[in-house]
Amino acid sequence: MITTEEAIERARRLASGGRRALLGITGPPGGGKSTLARAVADELSGSAVLVGMDGFHLAQAELVRLGRRDRMGAVDTFDAAGYVALLRRLRDNAEDVVYAPEFRREIEEPINAAVAVPRDVPLVITEGNYLLVDQGPWAQVRDLLDECWYVMQEEETRLRLLIARHVAFGKEPGFARDWVMRSDQRNAELVATTRSRADALIRIG
Repeated sequence: MITTEEAIERARRLASGGRRALLGITGPPGGGKSTLARAVADELSGSAVLVGMDGFHLAQAELVRLGRRDRMGAVDTFDAAGYVALLRRLRDNAEDVVYAPEFRREIEEPINAAVAVPRDVPLVITEGNYLLVDQGPWAQVRDLLDECWYVMQEEETRLRLLIARHVAFGKEPGFARDWVMRSDQRNAELVATTRSRADALIRIG
């Protein structure tokens, strides 16, 4: 288990290694991974760019077509192969700039080419639930990362914050709680099975 301060120093070393490095930050929904990823990127401002896995959410229309709208956020509701392809481009670092998508919670849709990653940025931070899942295209992600950290938070706090986040983005409180306990918790259980594959564990809060 390492502290947030130790994590930032670890990221700083990755950024100063003399070549492009990729750092993954994973954990269950609402576990604090996005908060940590932003904190690390802010501390390394100018030397790091944050690219979220969530930019590869399937569009709402496609989720409806596939009959998966009520499971949005599950492991099979992302373009995993597209995410892997982006990580390969970022690792190869052969282009002047690579553009990555970004997920916008206010509209619950990914926006293409929203994040620019210039060639001279030494560290790319990527965060998301399924970075250590060992199935389908996801199984290729781990080998493309120099390090991958698993972020945890006290369970009651995690659930409370996750429900509050859904409410903040427009869900009714009762619906938000039902969604978290039905959909998000099932995803969290899958993510928990991947913890042993992480290079470091970090507890938030």
